[in-house]
Amino acid sequence: MMKRIFLFLTLFFATFGSVVANEETEKFDAGKLIMEHLGDAYYWHIFTYGSLDVSIPLPIILINDGQVDVFMSSKFHHGHSPYKGYKIATEQDGEGLEGSIICVDENGVYTGKTPLDFSITKNVFAIFIVTGLIIFLVLRGAKIAKKREGQAPKGLLTVVEYFISFIKNDIALPSIGEHKYKKYLPYLLTAFLFIFFSNLLGLFPFFPGGANITGNIAVTLCLALFTFVITNVSGNKHYWKHIINMPGVPWWLKFPLPIMPVVEILGLFTKPFSLTIRLFANITAGHVMILSFICIIFIFGEKSVALGYGTSILPLFFALFMTALEVLVAFIQAYVFTLLSAIYIGMATEEDHAE
Repeated sequence: MMKRIFLFLTLFFATFGSVVANEETEKFDAGKLIMEHLGDAYYWHIFTYGSLDVSIPLPIILINDGQVDVFMSSKFHHGHSPYKGYKIATEQDGEGLEGSIICVDENGVYTGKTPLDFSITKNVFAIFIVTGLIIFLVLRGAKIAKKREGQAPKGLLTVVEYFISFIKNDIALPSIGEHKYKKYLPYLLTAFLFIFFSNLLGLFPFFPGGANITGNIAVTLCLALFTFVITNVSGNKHYWKHIINMPGVPWWLKFPLPIMPVVEILGLFTKPFSLTIRLFANITAGHVMILSFICIIFIFGEKSVALGYGTSILPLFFALFMTALEVLVAFIQAYVFTLLSAIYIGMATEEDHAE
């Protein structure tokens, strides 16, 4: 186990250090480097050797003035060259534009226009990978289960059955109830597996890992909106009655100033907001801490090579500790998101016991 961990860290440092070596003529900027690793990109960086950048180009899909332009991101030459009137914006093009695709003239100057961007970025491609992994896991498990009907689970089937049993018995049944949980079990299982595998892949610095999927607030917001829509569409009469006209509450809290209904309606939106921020913040914080420990080595190494090597032991230890902790966090955050989603759905579908 320890050999695998040290191999992982060696590959991580080799990948991380190669980026720094490529920028040896510039002063090392830890903040910029961390943000580049956390952010999205139009290509999947593999490694850097000297002045050579090796990466996987991804499809660029743009709509500008009703015209659809499709080409590979390699045409931008890692953001150094414009192509077909587009380029990847830099700091010089204006605040808030950096990293996005903008329209430029023949001299490469920003025209003030920005195309509609439907490109397959690094995070989107990583989502496809995670989705494919989940589909393979479930379909392959179902195929094995059909062949081994009546026999004890084995191999991959054991993993699939564990996930299904865990979500069913520990989350769906207690939170939603035995009469309605089956309707929502597929969503809860999908959400858990997607978040869990995305978190794990984000810990690996080399392809197909390294994409910060759940550290992207747009992704966590989308997941939270799924829970929000499912919860409120499934809400029964009892659920909406407690929101609009909560029983047992003094009338003066509902009329003429509807204090409690306003509080309950606000609660409908604070729930998905909390789901969004909790997942996003925890995953991002973990990545930032690991990268910060690694940056300490290069900050001291910039002053002196000997100083960099001499001070590397402690940051390496903390980076190793944080990586192990992040594996646990990957599971916990997937569990918490799924559990809270199940609780919200259970509250919306609960029947009035008085009736």
